[in-house]
Amino acid sequence: MNPQAKLIFALSLTLGTTLTISSNHWIMAWTGLEINTLAILPLISKSHHPRAIEAATKYFLVQAAASALVLFSSMTNAWHTGQWDITQLSHPTSCLILTVALAMKLGLVPFHFWFPEVLQGSSLIVGLLLSTLMKFPPITLLYLTSPSLKPSILMTMAILSAALGGWMGLNQTQTRKILAFSSISHLGWMAIIIAYSPKLALLNFYLYTLMTAAVFLSLNSIKALKLSTLMTTWTKTPSLNAILLLTLLSLAGLPPLTGFLPKWLIIQELTKQEVALAATIIALLSLLGLFFYLRLAYCATITLPPHTTNHMKQWYNTKPTNTMVAVLTTMSLMLLPISPINLAVV
Repeated sequence: MNPQAKLIFALSLTLGTTLTISSNHWIMAWTGLEINTLAILPLISKSHHPRAIEAATKYFLVQAAASALVLFSSMTNAWHTGQWDITQLSHPTSCLILTVALAMKLGLVPFHFWFPEVLQGSSLIVGLLLSTLMKFPPITLLYLTSPSLKPSILMTMAILSAALGGWMGLNQTQTRKILAFSSISHLGWMAIIIAYSPKLALLNFYLYTLMTAAVFLSLNSIKALKLSTLMTTWTKTPSLNAILLLTLLSLAGLPPLTGFLPKWLIIQELTKQEVALAATIIALLSLLGLFFYLRLAYCATITLPPHTTNHMKQWYNTKPTNTMVAVLTTMSLMLLPISPINLAVV
């Protein structure tokens, strides 16, 4: 793909995201979502591999259906209340339809089936965009409409997302699919808290984006698409592999790393809101995610291939690691001490 086309798609993604997160009117928000969808499709299908074309088709169909539901929800609300303002969503049917639409956009259970397949058909960089940037506009809409949405529906979807994201990631061997189920699991944590503390959900999303970007860029640097490839990369970039281990543990939410902060604050807030049972369930379900993060970390740093003679070793990489990877991994590991500032903001 030539640089001019890449620039146009990057600008379109920026425009679509900015339009959605800054709009007050439903039609403008919907326009931004559509621009985003149309800009990412060529990036998904640029390799012309049948799996990439299949991923782009699935993504288009799901996002088109979700956008139609967003439009239908806003029109129903405008028909009954005369309001096109995003924050004035008050009709119960509109609220229910919008919850379904945003769950489809984000990949929350039970509308998650498309996400692992689309991520598997994309490159690691496009997978990073799908897991982070493309989720920002729907999360913003969820943030703006959170007072109108039913907490019980969101909590049910959140617990199911945390459960399925953990269970289905256990037996995966492809790194992109593992990160897709990791994303579904993290979205469960955001969905469970957004009705009670929307700012905390956004903080969780920002920190998740930071850690996921660090993992995706690290895997892209060492070109690891499968666990078997990950086992042989210790000869190529030993220092990056060691840091990847810590970044994965941060994504799992282990203290004293950055990933522990949102989980700690969410469990604290849920306990304050007297939903300690939900807090206990989702905390226990995060152990499933911890298992497959540990497996990824184990493959990357501790284990050797079973038959070393049959595996081609990678040459040691003398090129310096990307500065962006260095900055993101440092932030993924060391932001817990600034938690008093975050508590003041939230």
